[in-house]
Amino acid sequence: MCGISGIYHYNSSGQVNGELLKKMTDCLFHRGPDDSDYYIDKSIGLGHRRLSIIDLSTGNQPMYSADKSIALVFNGEIYNYVELKKELETLNHQFVTNSDTEVIIHAYEQWGKDCQKKFNGMWAFALWDSSKKELLISRDRIGEKPLFYCDLNGTFLFASEIKSFFHYGIPKEINREFIGLYLHLGFFPTPNSFYKNIYKLKPGHCMTIRPGSVSEHKYWDMPEIDENNMRTDEAGIYEAFSGLLYDSVKIRMRSDVPYGAFLSGGLDSGSIVALMSQISNFPVETFTIGFNEKEYDERKGARLVADKFKTNHHEFIVEPEHFEDALQRILFHYDEPFGDSSAIPTGYISKCARQNVKMVLTGDGGDEVLSGYPTYLWEMFSPNYIKVYPWVRKLMESTIAGAAHFFKGHPRYMINRLKDFSKTLGMSFLERLKYKVSHGGFEDVEALLLETKSMITLEDFVDTVFKDCHYKDAFYKRMYYDFKVLLPDDMLTKVDRISMAYSLETRLPYLDHRLIELMVHVDKKVKIKHAITKSILRKTVGKQLPPQILKRYKKGFGVPLAKWFTSDIINGRHFDSLLSNSIGISNDKLSQILHDHKKGTIDHSSLLWMLILLNGNDGLKG
Repeated sequence: MCGISGIYHYNSSGQVNGELLKKMTDCLFHRGPDDSDYYIDKSIGLGHRRLSIIDLSTGNQPMYSADKSIALVFNGEIYNYVELKKELETLNHQFVTNSDTEVIIHAYEQWGKDCQKKFNGMWAFALWDSSKKELLISRDRIGEKPLFYCDLNGTFLFASEIKSFFHYGIPKEINREFIGLYLHLGFFPTPNSFYKNIYKLKPGHCMTIRPGSVSEHKYWDMPEIDENNMRTDEAGIYEAFSGLLYDSVKIRMRSDVPYGAFLSGGLDSGSIVALMSQISNFPVETFTIGFNEKEYDERKGARLVADKFKTNHHEFIVEPEHFEDALQRILFHYDEPFGDSSAIPTGYISKCARQNVKMVLTGDGGDEVLSGYPTYLWEMFSPNYIKVYPWVRKLMESTIAGAAHFFKGHPRYMINRLKDFSKTLGMSFLERLKYKVSHGGFEDVEALLLETKSMITLEDFVDTVFKDCHYKDAFYKRMYYDFKVLLPDDMLTKVDRISMAYSLETRLPYLDHRLIELMVHVDKKVKIKHAITKSILRKTVGKQLPPQILKRYKKGFGVPLAKWFTSDIINGRHFDSLLSNSIGISNDKLSQILHDHKKGTIDHSSLLWMLILLNGNDGLKG
């Protein structure tokens, strides 16, 4: 796990400025505090910061082919490097290290760009082939590892984080047309960023930069499916899933440094710990974050799993007093507004883990692979709900809305969520998706924005996402959206940036591409049986967990922001100043949102958090 950067003057023979390359690379120190080195040859320069996990003594980068014609910088892990190395040795390749980095070089020599299809892992790499004067940059299939690029006036720049471009001298020009979309989604969707001229390489894509041209190629995509012939053979599915998940965990435990696991009180991470305990010869180190607010606290469930599998368990409590420190870290490490507040506890669990280990396995990706979000239940129920007489639906919705007036705080928030649920069930899929993915609240965000004419609308964005989607059923279309958008731009961005802020590597067994390709073809009625999500995991690995975990309802890795934002600790010292001078925002609507939130009638904490992050970025000051 590392940080990489590079410069290629592909339209000239200009010399790479070594000082600028060093600045671009050294600002990524947190991603690789163990070592750094550079490769410069006239118009090409590659920089690398190393976090040593595998082959501690001989795995330094940049790494070169035997004849020095290839230079490579690499962020990530190729988990099947042992098997690939054996295969390549049978093809007469000779190795001088035990690293997965060298496997990439030999795989490229053997298979060219098709080597990407051979890798099982997470990666962002840049490979310079001097014989062709060609730079290849690649990002893993799902987007676990980030890779940004900038192509200006014949100079191509790439880096693991946006801040590297500012050290090169790229100006901070805001993509204002995406601000409305950010307030809906909580992030800037790939390939766009908060800044003009800085882009994200799409997951499953690579780019080839050579004199006179820059081209992009898709080497992997979500599998096509036959929705009339999905897999329903439960016994076969259970066997295949169990075997693949076990192997996925096993190869992700390959490490030359101490490692552990993030453990919540949920099914996904508990199942990973169960498998790790089977494979490991030593007690697994497990780490949990808790809150004093009971509805957000996961320590009780995590302890049940830790006790069952006799792990060395560690806990940390997050309190409102941690808000300021968390905010500053998020502003620095994400480089652009990022509105998923679960980055706060993810940061603290990463900090806690890094004091004990250098790498962890996590349960992230389980909800996407297993179709475990509540929204998948809604997509299954929606066709039947639409058949209900309109007047009955209206009566249900008005009854729920009326009940909200008798409550305040968390109960009222939950009733409002139920009201939104009943309201959206009767919509078309795309209309419902628009409401569900708008974490800021669709009507509230639209009312907040003053400069809407020049902004990308949520409708236009959703249309673009589904332009190449051939899935028909709403359930599978939602699955497509989660893999294409939610997972890479929200979940994986969150985990990568804040874990690497503490120089901690995270590995995600559920995102093994073999598991994804299996589960995409499984019928929704097998994934969700008797209105119970994650049936496949419950019927297989999950059976090892304490019964209380299997009975537990789905909880997100949330933060009690609603309560925090009304506490004296945050509200009295920071809140109003953090929200002042928001550019392009209606102050009247913002005042109303603040009033409703402080009164406890509507939970606007997600929207307020997104506004704080938007306001806190340097690019919007002045």
